[in-house]
Amino acid sequence: MTSSSAPAPASGAQKSRGPLRPLTARRRDEAHRVSSPLELFFDLCFVVAIAQAGVQLVHAVAEGHAGHGILNYAMVFFAIWWAWMNFTWFASAYDNDDALYRVVTLVQIAGVLVLAAGVSRAFEHHDFLVVWLGYVIMRLAMVAQWLRAARSAEGPERTMALRYVGGVLLCQVGWLGLILLPEPARPWVFLVMVIVELSVPLYAEKARATSWHPHHIAERYGLFTIIVLGETIAAATVAVKSALDEQDALGELLPIAAGGLLIVFAAWWIYFVVPIHGHLRSSRQAFLWGYGHYLIFASAAAIGAGLEVAVEQAVGKAHISTLSASAAVTLPTALYLLTVWALHSRHFKVGISQQLVLPGTALVVVCCTFLGEWAVLAAGLVCAASVVVGVTLTTRTVSRGRRTNATAPAA
Repeated sequence: MTSSSAPAPASGAQKSRGPLRPLTARRRDEAHRVSSPLELFFDLCFVVAIAQAGVQLVHAVAEGHAGHGILNYAMVFFAIWWAWMNFTWFASAYDNDDALYRVVTLVQIAGVLVLAAGVSRAFEHHDFLVVWLGYVIMRLAMVAQWLRAARSAEGPERTMALRYVGGVLLCQVGWLGLILLPEPARPWVFLVMVIVELSVPLYAEKARATSWHPHHIAERYGLFTIIVLGETIAAATVAVKSALDEQDALGELLPIAAGGLLIVFAAWWIYFVVPIHGHLRSSRQAFLWGYGHYLIFASAAAIGAGLEVAVEQAVGKAHISTLSASAAVTLPTALYLLTVWALHSRHFKVGISQQLVLPGTALVVVCCTFLGEWAVLAAGLVCAASVVVGVTLTTRTVSRGRRTNATAPAA
């Protein structure tokens, strides 16, 4: 995670196309900056780990162990999200796309796959060794990238890069507490380490802020949101298909499938209705926006897990009540709506009516929890209605502004 800075001078080394080039800062005002194929591949591999975390969350909730499942999910998802975010903001500032940069990034992807392989053991046996090893691979690769940046930098920029190196290594040692300390102490270790991890960028960038690209960052986060929502649809589809093959319970599953689809469609619409890159202008905005996406990504992925739980409960495979199964969908949906409003939409809403649409929708979605087998469908219809209301209010505001401009006297 990095923050805003003035444009860095163009580097002649970056203009050359040799296999190895100095890892120097890119310009913050660089034109036509878009995500690279390597970044897209990176995102897709991260979704493997997210899918594994979702599967284990489904099993935990369906077996009536929601508390432990949510805690383990939060811990594993933080590791996935934080590693993704560190790479994303670093790449926005320093990606030179040479051979060594590509190889180190592929090593990070390998670390993600190792982490994904250890997710089930973390959930079922509280064994975080494999997850930690995967995290070591990812974070050491990130350290190598920062060392390359430090080698090509001088002054405050070099200090900043070396602070990142020291901070990442120190945190990696701290995460050993999840392996070495007794199980009751691990949630506290997790809480302390989250605070330390989030503090590293704040400390490192006191020396100098990195030259990340606002439009590129907004696009990267948007693409990852799309991928997570796509994984939600895929997981729900597989659950519905499996239930139909085994139980042939179309009447019970159709409301869940329809409601889930409406929720995901509305989630996509709500996230992308505003051009958020124009809001990312200061360091404070960048940190708050980037950190806040932990809740957006985690809740979006949890919606898919909730839909799977609802399907299993509807066909009698989950050992929980209808109320609990409904809450598995409605609560992460409400959290998603609130966080998207807080980070995105509220900056572009005009008037109290527009501002209240998403918070009001989140409240009504929570109330849908108590509608029994129709809860998911009702939540989907409420989300869809919120999109309609939002579009209608925006259209009226624009039309009113045009009429005002048309009747205003000429200067």
